[in-house]
Amino acid sequence: MGLRDDLERYREVGEARRQDLSEFIQYGDLGQSLPEEVRIPIKIVDLPEFAYDRLDQGGVGQGQGGTPDVGDPVGQPQPQPGDGDGEEGQAGEEGADHEYYEMDPEEFAQELDEELGLTLEPKGKRVIEEKEGDYTDITRTGPASTLDFEHLFKEGLKRKLAMDFDGSYVREALRVEGWGPDEVFAWAREKNMPVSRAWIVDAASEIPETERDRWASIEEMEAEVEEETPIQRIRREGLRQIPFRREDERFRYPEIVEEREKNVVVVNIRDVSGSMREKKRELVERTFTPLDWYLTGKYDNAEFVYIAHDAEAWEVEREEFFGIRSGGGTRISSAYELAKELLEEYPWSEWNRYVFAAGDSENSSNDTEERVIPLMEEIPANLHAYVETQPSGNAINATHADEVERHFKGSNDVAVAYVTGPDDVVDAIYTILSTEDNE
Repeated sequence: MGLRDDLERYREVGEARRQDLSEFIQYGDLGQSLPEEVRIPIKIVDLPEFAYDRLDQGGVGQGQGGTPDVGDPVGQPQPQPGDGDGEEGQAGEEGADHEYYEMDPEEFAQELDEELGLTLEPKGKRVIEEKEGDYTDITRTGPASTLDFEHLFKEGLKRKLAMDFDGSYVREALRVEGWGPDEVFAWAREKNMPVSRAWIVDAASEIPETERDRWASIEEMEAEVEEETPIQRIRREGLRQIPFRREDERFRYPEIVEEREKNVVVVNIRDVSGSMREKKRELVERTFTPLDWYLTGKYDNAEFVYIAHDAEAWEVEREEFFGIRSGGGTRISSAYELAKELLEEYPWSEWNRYVFAAGDSENSSNDTEERVIPLMEEIPANLHAYVETQPSGNAINATHADEVERHFKGSNDVAVAYVTGPDDVVDAIYTILSTEDNE
């Protein structure tokens, strides 16, 4: 194994030992990542390198000024490249390129699925292309090249089996003493034989007079002669002819397959009122950021809308969303009113929608029951979610999450999660992503 193979092996080891995904979400530095690039810290990885013992200067020809005589003082070892702080590019800095493992949102979503046991399957909505699929549909007309010969053959074979009868068996009935075409035809009808009276008349004319009393009765004939079924006859003689008819013809044509693009719009709502202090804001960021990465990785096209609110609501850019703070009061319904307005640009028939809100559950009196809950019911979405962030536990007036949870209990499109610290973040993400009904 060469040095290049060793380096590659060490890279693989580093990737395998990157920081646990759950630990990264709970405690890692999310700010090192970008919306399209998730950077997961690698815990321990050192690439192999050559290193010299700084105190060992022995060996032939390594002394300064030739080999010293016995009793001569030995000087201090000279600094070697890479000693001390070193200069750029010297030994010891090789591992810097391996401090992070970079993954795109698609890989992040896949790993989170595996780690949390999630089964979210995105739904395609907007039709971007119609194309011909397999030739599975059937019509009565079409070009000869698309004739469904298998169907034609089966219909013809069924007709042959329905029309066929054992002619030798019927002829033996004409040899019953005292029987003529009329008696034989009546007997054949009772036995559901598809034989015409004309065929029986022709067959009777071919039987010599001396053979017309071979059997004393029809019962004797039936006991002595075995009727051969059409299947037995085909196996014995083979299939020489099949009665095809035009009404049996069917022509295959391709089904039209609609290719749908998996589009999603995610509305992130955050309370920025005076009660939302730093720890609460950090918990919102730790919950919402992985959700953004996850949905970006799951969908072909993901767009994000960020809404900040106190008593009023306004749209903001992602860069300000997690850091902005206001000194005002709280009216959560203002954010849902704005969300409803902004979502008009993303028709429900073409876009999957997620509406995620977070705050400390403190809301103005009666706003949750009278305004927020009705607005949540009015806004069609794959999932509505509310994340309560209360590091010190529930405050006396923090009732919004409880009211929402109580109203929508058992619903498969509304999730409520409670986060009191980083340890709760992964559970909150699981609660949200596992709530949506995939049916």
